[in-house]
Amino acid sequence: MTEKVQTGLFVTCLVDLFRPSVGFAAVKLLEDAGCEVHVPVSQTCCGQPAYNSGDKADTREIAEQVIAAFEGFEYVVAPSGSCAGMLKKHYPELFKGDAKWEARAKAFSAKVHELVSFLTDVIKVEKVEAKLDAIATYHDSCSGLRELKIREQPRKLLASVEGLQLREMTGSDVCCGFGGTFAVKYSEISNSIVSEKAGNIEAAKPDLLLAGDLGCLMNMAGKLKRQGSGIEVRHVAEVLAGMTDLPAIGEKR
Repeated sequence: MTEKVQTGLFVTCLVDLFRPSVGFAAVKLLEDAGCEVHVPVSQTCCGQPAYNSGDKADTREIAEQVIAAFEGFEYVVAPSGSCAGMLKKHYPELFKGDAKWEARAKAFSAKVHELVSFLTDVIKVEKVEAKLDAIATYHDSCSGLRELKIREQPRKLLASVEGLQLREMTGSDVCCGFGGTFAVKYSEISNSIVSEKAGNIEAAKPDLLLAGDLGCLMNMAGKLKRQGSGIEVRHVAEVLAGMTDLPAIGEKR
């Protein structure tokens, strides 16, 4: 019997608080790929909001807890390019020159992956057993695309979903305007950006908008809903796992 891959799931704050179904979808996808999934109860935020606000002291304290919680696993997987980017790219920078933590941070970051890129690039999943009769368009989140080079991976797996047609929107790689605390600090600029994004989404005439970051999805879903759009918004993991029975993001449950 092949030994299962010991994988720690970093759930993310937004998934935990607003869309737990994304976490369950991630578990299903990982287990179907041969992983034994663990979800440490001691995990907290990745520290990105504090990091982006310049609060390095609190970020380090959060990061130390995360590293300690996940050190025992072969891989650490997050259903978010933004959070995965923080864990993989910025933790080593945060502890650079620290005799106690630098090596631990580097070892930790080396085994961190975003969910869909982990499935395709590491576990070598070629297709999923899912079905959805719909036309979808995909938004490439900034962190996932630019920090982790995630673009073709979700499209590859979505192409294997029976009945699903992927229709590219104009500017799929352009920011949605969320940016975590950016949307709070610079709300007018954020609204301008997401307004343009919503226009590109509508122009593609999809049934469904997909992405790999819940923050982006919530931001775009909110704008589309305020404009009276009927486009469904879902995390890519929900579609790949065949778990689309719940109301879409931004809809009442």
